[in-house]
Amino acid sequence: MRLGVLDVGSNTVHLLVVDAHRGAHPTPMHSEKSVLRLAERITRGGELSKAGADELCTAVQSAKEAAARLGCEEVMAFATSAVREAKNSAKVLARVAEETGVDLQVLSGTDEARLTFLAVRRWYGWSAGQLLVLDIGGGSLEVAMGRDEEPVLAESLPLGAGRTTRTRFRHDPPTRSELVSTSAWLDDQLTDLARKVTKWGEPDRVVATSKTFRSLARLTGAAPSAAGPRVRRTLSDTALRQLLAFISRMPSADLAQLEGVSSSRSHQLVAGALVAQATMRALGVPELEICPWALREGVILRRLDHSNGADETGAALVGRFGAQEDR
Repeated sequence: MRLGVLDVGSNTVHLLVVDAHRGAHPTPMHSEKSVLRLAERITRGGELSKAGADELCTAVQSAKEAAARLGCEEVMAFATSAVREAKNSAKVLARVAEETGVDLQVLSGTDEARLTFLAVRRWYGWSAGQLLVLDIGGGSLEVAMGRDEEPVLAESLPLGAGRTTRTRFRHDPPTRSELVSTSAWLDDQLTDLARKVTKWGEPDRVVATSKTFRSLARLTGAAPSAAGPRVRRTLSDTALRQLLAFISRMPSADLAQLEGVSSSRSHQLVAGALVAQATMRALGVPELEICPWALREGVILRRLDHSNGADETGAALVGRFGAQEDR
């Protein structure tokens, strides 16, 4: 079965196509993305701008055509924090459905954490024991923990790399005072999370997903993506501290030239590093592993688990391309 996942995030609209069936390892066949930075298209009134909605419709239509061209039998289309938090999200989603025939489903932050956790659990297996999973997106930070496939703790905090950049920094590169005040602010924001995590005991394995963590790991010496997904990659608090001292003095244009850093995300790399550092500090994590699977894979795995049509998150996202007549 050829499946597609369309992920409308804070920075990009990303289509992932895989060949998969229940009980098998999903094999990536195609990946493409459009950089929209929807989170930066939110007006002062809290709405997604008309220009942002225009570009979203164009990107979704393009992804729909690509999925059809690639022979996807089903495509699951979802949106995360940028669309979720826009005050006019219902209007924007209705417009996307009207113009493209694609019914975007909005995932809650908790569901993001749960589905990402599922992907990490499947990647490492039961032998990994109690997992603590961290994921820094553009708009939010997701944290999940547990021994099973369903986490006992699933939290989403508004501490994404892009959001932190927009709300805390006024300079590029950020000033020393901005760095210090943001670090202290993050410590305060993470206090309650630390208490919740501590309640469930020590994790056997701490794992991170997302582009932010992958970029940070690469910049601290982890193997490049060309080495393959099964190479073990880690990020330590010591290496992250040394990296921050280096990148915090560089403008985003220069950061974009570093290996493993995309031009579309370079402006939020420093904030992402601060969020990663503060989270590791708050949770007492000296080192974590990088998992190649994350939210998109979690959506695919949940769909395959419920291939009998059960109405669950993931299964409920099925068939959203072509479910309506083309308009």
